[in-house]
Amino acid sequence: MSEQTADQKIVVITGASSGIGRGAAIEIAARGMGVIATYNARPEGAERTVADILENGGTAVALPLDIGRTDTFPDFTDALTGVLKSEWNKGRIHALVNNAGFGGGMGFEEMTEEAFDAYYRVLLRGPYFLTQALLPLIETGGSIVNTSSSAVRPGDTEPGYSGYAAMKAGLVTATRFLAKELSSRSIRVNSIAPGPTRTRLADNAFERFPQVIDGIAAKTAFGRIGEPADVGKVIAFLVSDDSAWITGQDIQAAGGYAL
Repeated sequence: MSEQTADQKIVVITGASSGIGRGAAIEIAARGMGVIATYNARPEGAERTVADILENGGTAVALPLDIGRTDTFPDFTDALTGVLKSEWNKGRIHALVNNAGFGGGMGFEEMTEEAFDAYYRVLLRGPYFLTQALLPLIETGGSIVNTSSSAVRPGDTEPGYSGYAAMKAGLVTATRFLAKELSSRSIRVNSIAPGPTRTRLADNAFERFPQVIDGIAAKTAFGRIGEPADVGKVIAFLVSDDSAWITGQDIQAAGGYAL
């Protein structure tokens, strides 16, 4: 075990096989922190994230996790505990980034209970109870970051996103309350609200329909859509000690979208 590994802070990032999760993993590793990158359907993506981190001198491991199945969280916690010991000789993590999720709109009249429940399981219940499951492993003075969405803010109200936005709004509210509840351990809890970002969400919509990009980009102050690294850098800041005086906030990282 190297001296760097002994002193490293370790961060769990859910949904790190692509998009914002991958961008956050790479940026966090670039700050010298160890990364545990979780994946569900795309193990090859998570392994690529890990490989990129290792090639640049960082430390990282990939673990499977289905954020929509809370019954699997005890086994994931056991696997995480084992990896912490075997890879870093540690018993605690510094931070948890609840990023895993899915997008895609569905009109209110077409919404089904099954689709609504899927939004709930993955976007709200999963992050909430994963945080509860991993809380004993988060060190005092650590950090929790929840990925919300600019869709919860006035000005970004697109038809077809009522179910998605309702869950993200619930996550933002839970973030604020958890910041209060966990303050006795000096654990910071914040959320980050990305705007339109080039990810694989909505079945890789930006790649399949590039013609929509210019219209969306025109709604941002900077005239472009976001890249995973844009949001990843803000997440890396929020899990680092540089953000030690920030908690209970929903921080928009959207390039001035829908101002």
